[in-house]
Amino acid sequence: MSWMNLSREGDVWLMTLCHGDNRFNNESMAAWNEALDTIEATEGNAALVITADDPKFFSNGIDIEPILATHGFPYFLNDFAPRLEALFLRVARFPMPVAFALNGHTYAGGAIMASAGDIRFMRADRGRFCFPEVNIKVPFTPLMTEVVRLLPNSAGAWEMMSTGVAWGGEEAVAKGVIEHALSAEALLPAAMAWATEMAKKDRATYTLIKRRFRVALDVYLSK
Repeated sequence: MSWMNLSREGDVWLMTLCHGDNRFNNESMAAWNEALDTIEATEGNAALVITADDPKFFSNGIDIEPILATHGFPYFLNDFAPRLEALFLRVARFPMPVAFALNGHTYAGGAIMASAGDIRFMRADRGRFCFPEVNIKVPFTPLMTEVVRLLPNSAGAWEMMSTGVAWGGEEAVAKGVIEHALSAEALLPAAMAWATEMAKKDRATYTLIKRRFRVALDVYLSK
């Protein structure tokens, strides 16, 4: 079973996660980076949409129990977690417009990844957006905190981080942490339409504006 499908429609790349609840582990992170390598290596203006094909989940976070059982906590802390952080950072600074079409539950690491995007489209009728870290006694790292700060409303982001509340699409939009809540049928077309328009922007100029706007992330580039 593959981890994702990668396709292209005109100047828009579509990355579709296709592994159930799409948790992060060594194999899935390798697939993420391979797909991003392919996209980044292409020339010309482009945009990226990231979604999933499961009717229930976009991503349910880190596949932590098998990682700990196989490798132990020191490996998770000193090897796996830094590589996951590097992936979050890569997406947050990715050199083109990036939209997330959140088709289902988006929890923990999945929600941090969605925070790294430039815009988020979420189902209004199904799925929750949640940072449960405070409830499971797992504090955010400094880099993860900065990525969550990229959400469009800092007060809403703080409420999510500090309480572990899980919001549906309409409430997440009302709180300002998600930009659009749509029906399942409208979700991907809306994200693709946004990406089609944004792909008309000069890629180098957009990338420079984006990275300067997110300059707080630069301190983590050498780590």
